[in-house]
Amino acid sequence: MLHKMDLCLFIFLLLPFVSSGSGDVYLITMEGEPVVSYMGGIDGFSATAEDSMEEMDITSESVTSYSLYLKRKHDELLDSLFEAKSYKKIYSYCHLLNGFSVHLTPEQAKALSKAPGVKYVEKDGKVRKLTTHTPQFLGLPTGVWPTGGGFDKAGEDVVIGLIDSGVFPKHPSFATYNTDPYGPLPRYRGKCEVDPETKRSFCNGKIIGAQHFAKAAIAAGAFNPAVDFPSPLDGDGHGTHTAAIAAGNNGIPVRMHGHEFGKASGMAPRARIAVYKVLYRLFGGYVSDVVAAIDQAVQDGVDVINLSVGPNSPPSTTKTTFLNPFDAALLSAVKAGVFVAQAAGNGGPFPKTLVSFSPWITTVAAAVDDRRYKNHITLGNGRILPGLGLSPATHANKSFDLVSVSDVLLDSSVMKYNPLDCQRPELLNKNLVEGKILLCGYSFNFVSGTASIRKVCETAKILGAAGFVVAVESSYPGTKYDPVPVPLPGILITDVSQTKELINYYNSSTKRDWAGRPTGFQATASIADGLAPILHNSAPQVALFSSRGPDVKDFSFEDADVLKPDILAPGSLIWAAWAPNGTDEANYEGEGFAMVSGTSMATPHIAGIAALMKQKYPHWSPAAIKSALMTTANTMDLAGRPLQAQQYSDTQMMTLSPATPFDYGSGEVDPKAALDPGLILDASYLDYINFLCSMPGVDPHEVSSITSSQCNATHGKPSDLNSPSIAISHLVGTQTVKRTVTNVAETETYVLSTRMSPEIALEADPPAMTILAGSSKVISVSLTVRSVTGRYSFGEILMKGNRGHLVRIPVVAMGFSS
Repeated sequence: MLHKMDLCLFIFLLLPFVSSGSGDVYLITMEGEPVVSYMGGIDGFSATAEDSMEEMDITSESVTSYSLYLKRKHDELLDSLFEAKSYKKIYSYCHLLNGFSVHLTPEQAKALSKAPGVKYVEKDGKVRKLTTHTPQFLGLPTGVWPTGGGFDKAGEDVVIGLIDSGVFPKHPSFATYNTDPYGPLPRYRGKCEVDPETKRSFCNGKIIGAQHFAKAAIAAGAFNPAVDFPSPLDGDGHGTHTAAIAAGNNGIPVRMHGHEFGKASGMAPRARIAVYKVLYRLFGGYVSDVVAAIDQAVQDGVDVINLSVGPNSPPSTTKTTFLNPFDAALLSAVKAGVFVAQAAGNGGPFPKTLVSFSPWITTVAAAVDDRRYKNHITLGNGRILPGLGLSPATHANKSFDLVSVSDVLLDSSVMKYNPLDCQRPELLNKNLVEGKILLCGYSFNFVSGTASIRKVCETAKILGAAGFVVAVESSYPGTKYDPVPVPLPGILITDVSQTKELINYYNSSTKRDWAGRPTGFQATASIADGLAPILHNSAPQVALFSSRGPDVKDFSFEDADVLKPDILAPGSLIWAAWAPNGTDEANYEGEGFAMVSGTSMATPHIAGIAALMKQKYPHWSPAAIKSALMTTANTMDLAGRPLQAQQYSDTQMMTLSPATPFDYGSGEVDPKAALDPGLILDASYLDYINFLCSMPGVDPHEVSSITSSQCNATHGKPSDLNSPSIAISHLVGTQTVKRTVTNVAETETYVLSTRMSPEIALEADPPAMTILAGSSKVISVSLTVRSVTGRYSFGEILMKGNRGHLVRIPVVAMGFSS
């Protein structure tokens, strides 16, 4: 029997049809309003739109019947155009979008695009992943959780939807045996799939929903059920990790190789987790499946959506970046009152590498926090070489002989197996390695993922080595070297010059015969203890890999009048739960925890903090929550200096430079301040439609086709959107924009000030204002070009209240001559 809430997202499994290799999956947008915005007007179907999601009953007769009506229209269209076995319908989208996805040949897709009632046809695309200590770093245990009743109440009854690679439900981070019982939550209407192997539900109260979406992947011929698990089970690790960062239980010991690295906690440890699996081991995911998951999550009643995924590139089939079906679905989610956090991308430190574009989404950049893992090796000649290695020290801090892998090969014939990266112990002479420190090379196999530090450690252990060294002899631009927890003393030397020094010492100390064979190993070394982190007050820094702005408005990469990213959160070397069968990180296969980096890890920090805000302010809009996060963010590091961003030098070495809003948006999130922002800048769905209509050169018909909303006659400029930032990519002469601020605290008097690079004059009016509790005021902001430099200028508007609130709006602009 089909449950009522599944009618809108009905999966169609037809009998044999054209083979998956003879066509593609397409997303189709139809005329007519979806459930979330249908105001009535069709005979026999009453209105379904409500002012808020809390007021909408998706099981009501009106919602159910209108959903069936839309689905029937989709079926009738396809049946009228094509023979029954010549296509395969995958999803009907009724709630956030009126449309469907279907497997067709290109010829069929062209015919469908010309059919009456069809607004838009787009070929499906792929999405990808955008791959502890941070609660303390962000001040949650002392500054935020106590105000919400403590960690055991932080996030109570708030549902975070994780659209990711699934979950490993048996992990302690999601267990319920040491917590207060989770009662029913009737407003959440999602379902729990059953594990096909164990026949047990994936849910336990903490995990309140678990579903998987792979129909588009199956239709495209990409899905292998033997590898990718046709269930919400995480076969990757990524989804388990992000879920634990957002809402994992508090105080879970992170144990690995007999050492405890601390205790892990989610940002909102009492929040519920709803799992929507769209990412798979072999191929990533498909937009059609992601849109279906977003549609279902909003129907189910999630409060927050975490998207640690993004498209492979900006959309090429729409005239503006913001009008692709992916972002349109997220716009409808925001209209329904759901806060959306999305990863900025891992294309940094290069500009215009973002994969999250739209102003209704909170785009999250990644920071390096104050915890760093360093280690060093001491050579027999007294030299100390720094490196990376979460490992114990060599026994009793004694020195051991060094032996190079090239000197312990069983015979020259094994060179065809690329033995120098120490991945295969059977190629090496155990008698020569035992009791010594094994020196290995860092080949491109480590970069490509076919070699791992973990495997080097296993090789050293099998051979009875006292420890190991992996030395980088050739630099690989763009390579990110992370410390890896290992049970044996080990270190990775990443500096090519330090590697050269190590090799020179080894060669000068090793005796050889006339043929170059070693006759005595006299180079010695000891490896220090690298298990304890070193805390730095230079944190946070913008991580090297974190994607940078400016935002782009179209596939030609023209700059948009939208500041992206929006905010910065910890995303480097983040400890959290891992799926033991996860394959995403070779160094953590079989483990229960992993230390992973990426904007994927930064995003659930924001999703979890948004859940805490939703708990305190249940009726705030997504824009209000985003505003509170942004206007209270911090642009200074722990030492009180302006934030810095990791960059590449001319020689491809990592260096630091002053960070800008294109690196961090409004700054590093400050949860305590965000929960008491003083003022907010709110925006509605209609404001976002006006923003779309104001894009230069936009086709109003395209806006209508994708959003089902009409452009009015006057729509201003994109920078007029009431966002908590100001971005003007082409400033000529003087431009004035307005911002409306609303007081969400007690009556307060604010003094306004501005700061801007000298080539642009920035003024804000009025200079001071008193705002009553619950009331709003309009601020007029003028930007004037003083000189043309050909680059962006950065500044801010500061509003300082007499009750202690500090509200900051970042400003970016590039001046042009008139």
